[in-house]
Amino acid sequence: MGTVTARIPDATLAKLDMIAKATNRSKSFLVAAALDRFVDEQEWQVARIAESVAQADAGEFASDAEVKAAFAAWGVDVDPSE
Repeated sequence: MGTVTARIPDATLAKLDMIAKATNRSKSFLVAAALDRFVDEQEWQVARIAESVAQADAGEFASDAEVKAAFAAWGVDVDPSE
């Protein structure tokens, strides 16, 4: 297991102290758990972006009808040709 040192704002440290006391967890445990969730989310996002760029580079774009249907699912009427 590795170690990382980070500077955080005093207000964030105060919140971390409060949460650590309230949950009976160490600050290190809480920071590691939060960082793990953050890294997982960022890893997923970076992979999806790379996948999307590869699709765009291959010329794989949504048709006007697919764009309109996607927006319509959210109750938005759009004209993709404009």
